[in-house]
Amino acid sequence: MISAVFYRASDGSYTGFKISGHAGLADKGFDVACASVSSAVMLTANTITDVYGLEADISVNENKIIFMLAKDDADKNGGRLLQGLKLHLEQIGKEFERAINVTAVFI
Repeated sequence: MISAVFYRASDGSYTGFKISGHAGLADKGFDVACASVSSAVMLTANTITDVYGLEADISVNENKIIFMLAKDDADKNGGRLLQGLKLHLEQIGKEFERAINVTAVFI
């Protein structure tokens, strides 16, 4: 199962996420749910950093990405894109039950 945890500031704005795991619906390279999540994460991260030019700390390892907006950029459009990513992943979870668990926590 893919685990997607979104981080929120005390004001409710989205500040980052940690996504890890595999959906386990098919073999590696053939899992539509994993591909959907990977594509959405890459689009969101690249838009925030390369298009909007916002700063973020990003850690990518096998089966895991941690993305945190810089403190000064958390209240800009990057947070809204993170909220959009969360909603998108929730929709993927409705299509592929038991493939992804999406949660949000306040930090």
